[in-house]
Amino acid sequence: MTHVIEMIPPRAAPPKRESKINSARVLGFLLLLLWALLGFGLLSMMIGNWDQDKFVKYGPRFLSGLATTVGIVVVSISCGAVLSIPIATGRMSKNRIANTLTYVYVYVFRGTPLLAQVFLIYYGLGSFRNAFETVDLWWFFRDAWYCGLLALSLNTAAYQAEILRGAIRSVGRGQHEGAASLGLSRSVTFWKIILPQALIVALRPYGNEIILMVKGSAILSIITVLDMMGETRYAFSRTFDYQAYLWAAIFYLAIVEILRHTWAAIERRLTRHLKR
Repeated sequence: MTHVIEMIPPRAAPPKRESKINSARVLGFLLLLLWALLGFGLLSMMIGNWDQDKFVKYGPRFLSGLATTVGIVVVSISCGAVLSIPIATGRMSKNRIANTLTYVYVYVFRGTPLLAQVFLIYYGLGSFRNAFETVDLWWFFRDAWYCGLLALSLNTAAYQAEILRGAIRSVGRGQHEGAASLGLSRSVTFWKIILPQALIVALRPYGNEIILMVKGSAILSIITVLDMMGETRYAFSRTFDYQAYLWAAIFYLAIVEILRHTWAAIERRLTRHLKR
């Protein structure tokens, strides 16, 4: 057995490196200054051009549009989450027919623009009025709100299915083997072991998808849905005041920031056992 006779003599701490000013930092500071000046200029213009009459007249319409946007996003995300479960199951299935059908669905809705999907559902299916009246479904397809809800739900279902599939695939094979060694059934293994771990992995992508749906819902104003952007277009067509779009941008930014901080708090809460 060996032992230490002499200790290593203490050494002085390395000198602290002084930050040097380089071109990248100067450019970064200049860009930040430019954005700050731009924001200050927009704020000063909004304060200087404040019109109390317009605020009283169109303010309630903006709040109504905000409620419509929040409502249609919540319902479409919920419907998409329900639809994404069988789609993700089909994508992971060994059945060739189920796998092919779900692959085509995901490929089409992720590979085509949301605007084209909204137009195909609202204008395309609207041309089959006689057929829908026969089966008593015309009340659904004649309303822009329902058509927009259907388009958003089908679109987000494709994205959520891929998020869920990727999260389930990310769970290690050892989890399945450990559950099998304990004699747990496949259903218990999936719902009690695999799915909880997969949802933690999918939490942040789900938050990103919700934020994208909030911003993507503005497309529905083109088919006469009076959401936030629809009410903004209405106010601008009556006043020709560009500040209507500035207020809409502020509302959308507020929604996104609230969602971002709320989702971050949920993620911290659910993953607290993973932090040391």
